[in-house]
Amino acid sequence: MQKKGISKYNIPMSRERDDVVSIFKSALEAVKPEKAVKEGIKAHLKSYRNVNNLYLLAFGKAACTMAKSALTVLENRISKGYVITKYHHCRCFSFPDKIEVFEAAHPVPDEMGVRATEHALRGLSKATEKDLVLTLISGGGSALLCSPFQGLTLEDKMNTTELLLKAGADIFELNTVRKHISSVKGGRLAETLHPANVLSLIVSDVIGDRLDVIASGPTTPDPTTYQDALRVVKKYGIEKDLPPRVLNLLQRGARGELPETLKPDSSVFERVENHIISSNRHCLEQAKTKAEESGYQAEVLTDSLQGEARDAAEWLFSEVKKRFHLKRPLCIITGGETTVTVKGNGLGGRNTEFALSFAMKIDGLKGITLLSAGTDGTDGPTDAAGAVVDGETIKRAKSLGLEPVDYLNRNDSYNFFKKTGELLITGPTGTNVMDIQIVLIRP
Repeated sequence: MQKKGISKYNIPMSRERDDVVSIFKSALEAVKPEKAVKEGIKAHLKSYRNVNNLYLLAFGKAACTMAKSALTVLENRISKGYVITKYHHCRCFSFPDKIEVFEAAHPVPDEMGVRATEHALRGLSKATEKDLVLTLISGGGSALLCSPFQGLTLEDKMNTTELLLKAGADIFELNTVRKHISSVKGGRLAETLHPANVLSLIVSDVIGDRLDVIASGPTTPDPTTYQDALRVVKKYGIEKDLPPRVLNLLQRGARGELPETLKPDSSVFERVENHIISSNRHCLEQAKTKAEESGYQAEVLTDSLQGEARDAAEWLFSEVKKRFHLKRPLCIITGGETTVTVKGNGLGGRNTEFALSFAMKIDGLKGITLLSAGTDGTDGPTDAAGAVVDGETIKRAKSLGLEPVDYLNRNDSYNFFKKTGELLITGPTGTNVMDIQIVLIRP
C-alpha cells in the first residue's frame, strides 16, 4: 500500500495523516497470510505424512496469497489445486499448471463463482479416505464458493444476498441464511469431501472468530437451523421480497422436510480439522505497537465493533471526547465489522460511511485524525479500502459546494470522499480480517 492513495486528489498532508497511514500499513503486514499459512502447515500437517494424495482448495479474498504461501512449502507434494477469489485479486500471482485459478464476484455471487465451485468439487470428488484436502479459507468465501441448494438458482441466491445486505443484516444473520440455501456451507463442503481427510487453515474475518460464520462454515458444524434463518428473514421484513423458491425452502426445512446443515455429532467431522491462523486481534495489536513506536500512547478499545456504521462512529467519538483532557498524543484503535442499512441510491461502503459520520462529529476540532478501512482493500462495491478524515474535512467539503448530510442520507460516502480527495486506495491487500479504525489525537 502506498501513501499516494490518499493524496491522489491533492489533499493537504499532515504528520497525523502520514502517521495514521503508516500505522495501518504496519497492521496489514502483521496479518498477511504468508507467514501464518507456513506456520499452520508446519504445526498441523505433520500428522498427515502417510496420505496418498494432497489436494489444495483455497477460496476467499486472501485465497491467492494463502495458496502461494502453501506452494512454497508443499509444491512437490500437492497433486492438484483450485483457487477461487474475487475479481482482480490474483493479478500479481502466477501458479503452476496443476493449480487452477478462478475469479468471481463478491459480496453478491455470480455465475463464475458457481462454475468455479462445480469444477473444483468435480476434481476433488476423486479424493479418498487415504487422501488429504488442504482447505485454505478466508473472508468472502460465502460468496466465492457458491453452490445453490438443490432447486434454487444463482439468481435466487443473488437476490437473497442483496436483500439482506441492503436491509442491514450483520454477518451472523447473513450467513445463517446463506448456510441454509447452499450445498457447500454449514459443514456441507466437509460432507461433500468425505471420506477424505480435511485440514482447514482459516483467516478469520468475523467478530469472535466463530468457525461456523467464517465463509459460512463450510467445514465446521453449524449451530443454526432453518428456523433461525426464517427468523432473520422476518426480522427485516423481507418475506414478500424474498425469491419464492428460497422462502419455500426455508419453510420446508423448518418443518423438518429437508436435512439440516451438519451438526457437531456428524461422523463427517471425525476426519476434519479446523484451525484459525490469523485474525483481527493480531492486526489491532500490531497497530498498537506501531503507534507506540511512533510516539503515541495507544489503546485498543475493542475487536468487536458492530452495528450501524454511523452509530458506531458516534460511539467512537464519545470515547475520543473522554480523552480530550489528556496531554500527550493518543492513538485509539478499534476493529470489527459494522453494517449499513441502504436507504439511498449512492455508492459507498461501511468504512466510508463510518468516516463521513465521524468527520461530521469532529467538524472544526483540531488535532483529531481518523482512518477507517477494510483490511482486504475493498469497502463494499468500491475500489477504496476506506477513508482518512480530520477536523478540516467538512470545512473543505463545504468549500467545494458539498453538503455532507445529503451524501450521508444518500449512502453516497464514496463519491463524497472522491471529491474531497480523502479516499484510502490500497488495491487488494492479500488478506481479510475485517475492518480497523485508527484515531490519532494530538492535544
